[in-house]
Amino acid sequence: MGNHHLILGELRDYLTGETLTDTHDERLRQKLAKWLVEHKQFQKSELVAREKILAVAGGHKAWVPLDFQIRINERTGMIVKYAPGSITTRHRPALALARLAAPYQIPVVVVTNGRMADILAGDSGRRLAEGLEGIPDRSFLMDRMQRFTWPGVTERQQEMESRILYTYEVEGACPCDDTICRIS
Repeated sequence: MGNHHLILGELRDYLTGETLTDTHDERLRQKLAKWLVEHKQFQKSELVAREKILAVAGGHKAWVPLDFQIRINERTGMIVKYAPGSITTRHRPALALARLAAPYQIPVVVVTNGRMADILAGDSGRRLAEGLEGIPDRSFLMDRMQRFTWPGVTERQQEMESRILYTYEVEGACPCDDTICRIS
């Protein structure tokens, strides 16, 4: 078991003030939330944290956490998926989340381990930037959102993305990962 499962006590959520379990992973998520607000100019109210996305594969279902959705003018323009370890292996499930978290394709996907980041185009998966500094700020994201065509995600696409998400995030999860909720 890695140290990302070590419980260190409790901490206050930067965005909501709620009391959360203090772990190494949660500390990095909190640092990231603070970074997005203080350095990237997003409003706290524009960051939606810890939403659960339903992943379905065959007869199996699970709720998979999405760390942050950045919503501006009632549209999600960017998601941020945190996970420890290699970020390259997180690209595909993060792109699947960007096709399941809304009825439209989300334009920007950030994959990070809290120290490094890859910023991907949600529609193509093409790397737009890298590093925490490469995460779009509010002004850049608003401009990208204004120019984006907001294609819908078909039912078939959702089914396939859901299978991909389930495979990576549920079947491939660490056995002691309690952030995934298997429901069948």
